[in-house]
Amino acid sequence: MVREVIWSKCANHKFNGILTYLELEWGDQVTRNFLQRTFEIIQLISEHPELGTLENSERNIRGFLLSKHNRLFYRFTN
Repeated sequence: MVREVIWSKCANHKFNGILTYLELEWGDQVTRNFLQRTFEIIQLISEHPELGTLENSERNIRGFLLSKHNRLFYRFTN
């Protein structure tokens, strides 16, 4: 079952900041690659939510490495 992905305001703000930084410092190609990788991972997570590493079992927070410097954190509800 594919789950709906809902971004928090904070996550959306931070993600946009990362994109701005990548665009200014590294250019279009790096930014596009990062976007593509991110949305590929989000698609995988929406289909297989337990795929990421369990980071906090009490809050059911999982993580997935996007790049050397960026990790995506998420949680899902049953």
